[in-house]
Amino acid sequence: MEENTTNTPTTSPVQLGVLFGIIMVLEFVVLYIMDIDPISNPMIGTIMNTCNYFVFPVGLIYMVCNAYKKSNFGFISFGECLKKGVTVCLIGGLIYALFSVVFNYFFPEFVEEILRKTKAVMIQKSPDMTSEQLEMAMTWTKKFMSPMLIVPVTLLMFSFIGLIYSLIIGAIVKKDKPQSI
Repeated sequence: MEENTTNTPTTSPVQLGVLFGIIMVLEFVVLYIMDIDPISNPMIGTIMNTCNYFVFPVGLIYMVCNAYKKSNFGFISFGECLKKGVTVCLIGGLIYALFSVVFNYFFPEFVEEILRKTKAVMIQKSPDMTSEQLEMAMTWTKKFMSPMLIVPVTLLMFSFIGLIYSLIIGAIVKKDKPQSI
């Protein structure tokens, strides 16, 4: 029996990864244009994080694994689930990280505004924090907002998220081909 492993344009891991990245970028742009701050409005931040770190990755990984399984005569290995799921999240994370770097380059005042708001929230949540502790926290925040760290940290984070969800989804949807004797 010949394998039919072609992906349709809407179920390719690369294209779903691009879709995932575009969705995260659009969320960011909409919040920026509407001047909604996830730091000072924690409900919006919670909804956005739940979507970006749970709902979209799980849904897209399930979609890509299920589509591959259908196009492969009802079979998908655990390894294929892992490859496809990590690919979706890695590409989505890459697009979002590159967008962040470009956005921060063209709008440096945005970074300063985020740092100012972060400092205000830290002071509000921990009023007993010493000035040295506050400065150390702000130094680390600035470091993590640098392009040299945004891209690798974002890629690692989304790859890890893709791996965890792919392990779970792969355990659910996998169906190995029967071994011929």
